Order: sequence, then structure tokens, then C-alpha cells
Amino acid sequence: MKIICIGRNYRDHAKELNNDIPTEPVIFLKPDTAVLKDGQDFYLPDLFQEVHHEVELLVRIDRHGKNIQSKFAHKYYTQIGLGIDFTARDKQSELKSKGLPWELAKAFDGSAFISSWHAKEDFGDLMNLEFSLTKNGAMAQKGTSADMLFSIDEMIAFVSQYFTLRTGDILFTGTPAGVSAVQKGDELEGFIQNQKLFTLRVK
Repeated sequence: MKIICIGRNYRDHAKELNNDIPTEPVIFLKPDTAVLKDGQDFYLPDLFQEVHHEVELLVRIDRHGKNIQSKFAHKYYTQIGLGIDFTARDKQSELKSKGLPWELAKAFDGSAFISSWHAKEDFGDLMNLEFSLTKNGAMAQKGTSADMLFSIDEMIAFVSQYFTLRTGDILFTGTPAGVSAVQKGDELEGFIQNQKLFTLRVK
């Protein structure tokens, strides 16, 4: 299983971190050891000083594919979910300043929280899908797939040029603005439309 993540896919999030707006998807990977399953708690690693939440729509690939055309990409997934790309912002800033890859800040154990999966038909138009994250009951992040720089199907087509997609691979599709640090004792809740998909506690 591969966890394929798209960075800077929302204009306002790129701006809040002072990043350039990309002209093609920004890709990074997480190992399967990064997976944190629904029902588990997130434990803050001692390695970092500042870990941020980044809520994202997720897509689970359920067919093998290579060089997929965008117009056929919808045939390669039937389920969506929500996830959190936990990011060690202090470490990422250090790595970026040196022109180094982000994996130490993005791919540590437990950094890829994954909710339960749901049929994509349950939520209507995937091109205009609202999702959100609350922290301790207050709205922290809110976005819509309509604001993605690259749509789900465009991302699948792009990624499949470089990586063969296999059943069980997971695509993190990018995060909207509003990322912030998490602290021990925080409670994070994720929603698609008005349906709660997860409750996650930080310890």
C-alpha cells in the first residue's frame, strides 16, 4: 500500500505558508507505518516542537492502473474518507530552508490518520464537496473540493504517470487553509458535509 499525498492543492493554504502556487501537483509519500487507524489516538512525538493538523479528503484506489487518462480516473475508486496529514512544521521549515525532502516532517509513525471509508455516491457531487475539522468544538479548517487546484481525477491521472496505482493505495488530496498546532488533550472531529466521520484525541 502506498500513501500518496498532494501538497499545496488549495491556493489559500499555499499562501498561509508563503509557498508558491504550483502549476502541477506537488507529490510526497508516506510509508504504511505512518497509518493511524480510526479509533486510535494520536500521540505527539517527542522529536518535534510543533505538529500541525491538515485535514484532507481521501480516496482509496480499488483497481490497478498506469497512465490513466483523467476522463477514466473515476473508474479507479469507489470510496472516499477523511484523513489528517500530521506535519511537524518546525522540522519541515528546517528541511525546506536547506532544500531537502520533507519526509522526516511528514512521514513519521502515526502521521497519516485515516477515517472509515464510505461509498463516494453517499456524498453527491465530488467536485463540490464540503469538509471540515473542528478542534475542541471550534471550527479549525473548512474547505470544499471545488477549490482544489487539481481535481481528484486530474491528480489520479498525474500520479499514475509516475507510479503504478494498486488496489489499497490511498490518495491524500490536499488541505485547505486553517492549519495549526495540536496539543495534548485536543479533540479533533472531522466532517464531510454535515456527517461526522471521526473523533480523534491527541495525547
